[in-house]
Amino acid sequence: MLNKKILLIFFFAFVIRLIVLNQSLWLDEAVTANVVRNFRFSQIVSGFSPTDFHPPLYYLFMKLWTNVFGYSEIALRMPSVIFSLLTGYVVYLIAGIWGAVLFLFNPLIVYYSQEARMYMMTTFLLTVALYYFLKNKNVILFNLFIFLSLLTFYGSIFLITAFLVFYLYKKQYRNLFICLLVVFVYFLTISPLLYQQFINSKIALNNVLNWSAVLGKANIKNLLLIPIKFSIGRISFYPKWLYWGIAGGWTGFVLFSIKTVLNKTVFIKTVLYLLIFPLILGFLVSFFAPMLQYFRFLYLVPIVCILLGFGLSGQAKINRRGYVLVGGFLIFSLTYLLFPQFHREDWKSLVKNLPKNKPIYMIEASSDPVKYYDNKLTIKELRMTDYGLKEKEIVVIPYIVDIYGYDYKKKLKEKGYLLNKTNSFRGLFFEEWKSP
Repeated sequence: MLNKKILLIFFFAFVIRLIVLNQSLWLDEAVTANVVRNFRFSQIVSGFSPTDFHPPLYYLFMKLWTNVFGYSEIALRMPSVIFSLLTGYVVYLIAGIWGAVLFLFNPLIVYYSQEARMYMMTTFLLTVALYYFLKNKNVILFNLFIFLSLLTFYGSIFLITAFLVFYLYKKQYRNLFICLLVVFVYFLTISPLLYQQFINSKIALNNVLNWSAVLGKANIKNLLLIPIKFSIGRISFYPKWLYWGIAGGWTGFVLFSIKTVLNKTVFIKTVLYLLIFPLILGFLVSFFAPMLQYFRFLYLVPIVCILLGFGLSGQAKINRRGYVLVGGFLIFSLTYLLFPQFHREDWKSLVKNLPKNKPIYMIEASSDPVKYYDNKLTIKELRMTDYGLKEKEIVVIPYIVDIYGYDYKKKLKEKGYLLNKTNSFRGLFFEEWKSP
């Protein structure tokens, strides 16, 4: 049974996750919304997933969820809220109240607990697997959650590989064999889909000029951003020297707090290994398949909080450090929640203010947010302007043109169009162009 203190903590964690839960969806969330709204269960697997870069389980789950609760921003994000709270409970079972509190109010976790994507679901599944792994019991449930996590997010394989290497090192051959069998069955089952996605990803990397940079190349900057974002969340601000000073200082304090627990027990060394190994493996793999982005390793945040939780004993000095850690996490979390400049791109306002009597041009692959907020608007492919335009006035939403390396301004000016007006929103803008 949970005592009143724990229940109060979880209630507060739930309440702060409701703040601005209805903020605008951004591109990837809108993809989730449109997929589950427009595809049947079978079509998600056969029609959508081959063109996506993720396994289908999250979308299938969201299809089931939205059939009951609808497609509003709150309905779409509520599963991530629930998964984050459930993960907090599992962390509590492993590392006690300090670990749970630090996880529940971690600023990156708070941010992604409000995101209609698969990352919090993956974090929950892998943390449950971690619980059974560390407790060394219930091999069936451990492997079940391993299997489900792989069906949710391919990046799960980095932590799963860490489990496998541990079993091999400890000569736990029975556990190693069972886990390898589960992974083999998974890849055998999903290989046709995985092959199609691999082919499509190669095409995307060749056709989209700067796509690999977005995915996360293996470099020191992307590697360093992982502990920084784990510590301060998604917020960023100017001047950059102040941002890096605050972010670096706070991250250093968090890492120092982890250092205090090192070399205490074999258990702690195992947890630390499970934190470091997936990062090293992910870094090495990203030389060949770029994916070194901090949010793809969100499932490691519970491990960080477990280490911090075990480092906070009953000593008053250590407890003071715990209050500072929780206070810092809360400050960064509330900074994100209470200041709109740190919220997601405001597609809701942009679509509301689009001129209704002018054709809209944009990279069509990024049009899901527009379709979510107004599915009656007609979107035209921006790159088709190469072949001539007949309209006197057009609207351009130049979202992700840099990723595609498409110089639309040069193309429009060559055809005699002049920029008449720019309309800005949080993280976004659209332009109105006229021909003489």
